[in-house]
Parts: sequence; structure tokens; C-alpha cells
Amino acid sequence: MNKNIKPLRKPDWIRIHLSAANKGSKVKSLLRKGQHTTVCEEAACPNRSECYGCGTATFLIMGDTCTRNCKFCNVKHGKPNPLDPNEPETLAKTIAEMKLKYVVITSVDRDDLSDGGANHYTTCIKAIRKHNPDIKVEILTPDFSGCMDDALDILTKTPADVFNHNLETIPRLFKTITPSCNYELSLKLLQEHKKRLPNVLTKSGLMVGLGETNKEIETVLKDLRAHDVDMLTIGQYLQPSINNLPVERYVTPEEFKQFALLAKKLGFIHVASAPMVRSSYHADRQLD
Repeated sequence: MNKNIKPLRKPDWIRIHLSAANKGSKVKSLLRKGQHTTVCEEAACPNRSECYGCGTATFLIMGDTCTRNCKFCNVKHGKPNPLDPNEPETLAKTIAEMKLKYVVITSVDRDDLSDGGANHYTTCIKAIRKHNPDIKVEILTPDFSGCMDDALDILTKTPADVFNHNLETIPRLFKTITPSCNYELSLKLLQEHKKRLPNVLTKSGLMVGLGETNKEIETVLKDLRAHDVDMLTIGQYLQPSINNLPVERYVTPEEFKQFALLAKKLGFIHVASAPMVRSSYHADRQLD
């Protein structure tokens, strides 16, 4: 990528919201105490101050190093450390201290593990529910390339309340943006989980502003519904660092509204579509 290209100027509707410092500081303190990694920090999410201020965070399990190198993502890549066997229990206790009623757990890709980390996900879910019996758990997983059937066998024995896997982009841009991933494989993962557990909600998310057309987004929404995906998030891609892909366009708030109207028409039961929406942004409100 050409680092000399001048970035597009952010429009007025791209605004980072700052929230109450006291509550945000408490969340940060609890995260440091438990030595937890969050996707909020690792992915340089623009909403992290707001979410911390609301007393929540999206936990990143299985370390801070991904085995893949997606061009939009700020999470570091390389050879991960071995899994921490104490992580599920520590995670569950921190979530209890935060008094969360809904939590989103995601992870780096762990292609080095034979099950892609599926067992670790279920161990975390069990520990979270042991310490937080009334909590709702959403997991945002990788695609489990090469071990999908085994991973689904494991995950469906201890199901989350919401199963989320992000497509991220349109088929034409997959090899540019997520070169180690596969569009059809991601759709299959979502559909296969739904076949095994019809009562568990499935969810996926898209970034826009990376060179796709609105017509291509429409096609992806139709593909997601054809694969029985229930919920959808669409947000504006923002370049997290100079090493990541630049923004190709800023999608207008009106366009986001049109995406939401189309998604509702197609049958998604919950849609969050706005410039600052991210996959787990206000996820606790989607089941209301």
C-alpha cells in the first residue's frame, strides 16, 4: 500500500464520543487487574472510551497475537503464545465484578490450534455462566478454516446466546482485505451453526468504505439472509494506523439508513447500521 497517499478528510458525521471518566477508569482498572486483552484496545476501536464509560468492554481471548494478517485490522500478527489455562476463570470473575448482564467474547485467529480455539471458547462460556448465572453471552468467532466441523461439534455442545462471525466485506474485496479468509466458508459457518442450533441467534457484520459499491453491499445482505443470519451490523471503516488500508470513501448517514431499511425488508430481526457502529457496539441492547 502507498503510505504517501493523503488520507481522506473525515466528514462531520464521524465523531468519537467521550464518556464519564470515572466509570471508564474503573473498567480500565478491572481489565488491568485481570490482565485482560480487549479488542477495544488491540483493534483501536473508536468507541472504546464510550463503551468503557458505559461500564462494558469486548474481551479478546487466546492472546493478543493473530495467526493471520488482515489488511484492515490493527491486531498484531505472528506466532501466538500457548493458551492460558487460567484465562476462563479470571475472565469470568472480572465480568462478575463489572456486573455485566451481556458480554461479547471474541478472539484472535488461532490457526495453530487443531480446533481453532473452539474448546477454549466453551471453557470460557462455562466459567462465565458459573459466576454469572443470568448473563447473556455472545461469541464473535473466527472462521475455523480447516476444522469447521470439529469446531462446530464443540461449540454447539455449550452454545452461546448469540453466535457472531463477521463477513467484514464483499466477495470482490476478500483477497485484498482478508487474504487468508474465504467468503463462502464464512457464510457456510453461519449457516451450519444455525442448522445445528436453530434457536440460537446468528449475527454478522460488514465494514464499508473500502471500495465496495452499494449494490455489492445489497448482494451480501441477500447472501446473509439466504444463509439464515438473523442480525446485522454495518459500520464505516476507519483506518486504525498508517500500516492498514486507507479509507476509500465515507458512506453518508443517509446511505446507512437505506442499508438498514433494506436489511429489515430482507428479514433481519435486528439491524445496527450507522457510521460508528461496530460488531459489538451496544450489543446488550439488541435482544431488548
